[in-house]
Amino acid sequence: MHRSTRRVLVTAASKGLGFAIANRLGQDGAQVVICGRNQPELDRAVAELRDKSRCEGGSSRLVA
Repeated sequence: MHRSTRRVLVTAASKGLGFAIANRLGQDGAQVVICGRNQPELDRAVAELRDKSRCEGGSSRLVA
């Protein structure tokens, strides 16, 4: 990811390809904003992405 890119919006990010993209961008240090249609799934995705970010020493901020 280009260093000047700091914030990204990932749609359909509660699972599947969108989740994988959000995860990778978070690992690369981006501030990731995710959206989707199912709030419980988004809540689960945010919790999982936050856990992964902590485990890998990331400093990403996630907003659902």
